[in-house]
Amino acid sequence: MTFTALALALAVGFGMGLLGGGGSIVAVPILTFAFGFTPKDAVLSSLVIVGLAAAAGTASGLARGVLRLRTALIVGLPAIGGAAIGGAVGARLDDRTQLMMLAATMIAAAAVMARPRRARAGRSPRALMLVLTGVGAGTLTGVVGVGGGFLLVPALVALAALPIVEASATSLFVITLSAAAAIPHYIGRTSLQWSLIGPFAVLAAAATIAGGMIAPRLPPRLLQQAFAVTLVILGSYVLLKT
Repeated sequence: MTFTALALALAVGFGMGLLGGGGSIVAVPILTFAFGFTPKDAVLSSLVIVGLAAAAGTASGLARGVLRLRTALIVGLPAIGGAAIGGAVGARLDDRTQLMMLAATMIAAAAVMARPRRARAGRSPRALMLVLTGVGAGTLTGVVGVGGGFLLVPALVALAALPIVEASATSLFVITLSAAAAIPHYIGRTSLQWSLIGPFAVLAAAATIAGGMIAPRLPPRLLQQAFAVTLVILGSYVLLKT
């Protein structure tokens, strides 16, 4: 594994651990433009990497007692359906359309992440909104291979009134389910380069655990804003290259 691959795997994992899934959104452009994967290969590989890393982060969150399982199921079960639909659609999209959708998603994610995350007051139909968020995040996971943490974490903070650390752990649980539901739709249409994906996924998983453990010690607002700028730059690059 090259130094570049090592650094990028750690960056993806730390992003997921620190932000509850944010790092996963950069996996597809990294695999496409840094390693020469076709978009379909990159999406399937991203789903495997993100799914394994999110599963590791979920296990860590459960061990640390910060995973809200009931809330995770309210969001996660609908996300499975969304990911299955998204995977069926994404596997049939042409490569250019899929990359353009990814770029648009990255820029939209930057706008979401740049906004403050505040708990929502009142007794609005929060469960329904959480279900819809799960469907939307799962669909994005299937279509463009991103985890959807940029949607999940703000929704969990605003609608379920979860602290950011609990929202991040819960988001990783949902991402694990979504990735697992989307993967079967790409198998047979593309291939996996296990010589790169295997070590990449292991390192990303380890970094996700580490990121989740140090996240409470870092200023989340600063992390969100820095990552939002990164997404705008990468999203613009994908648009220019597509």
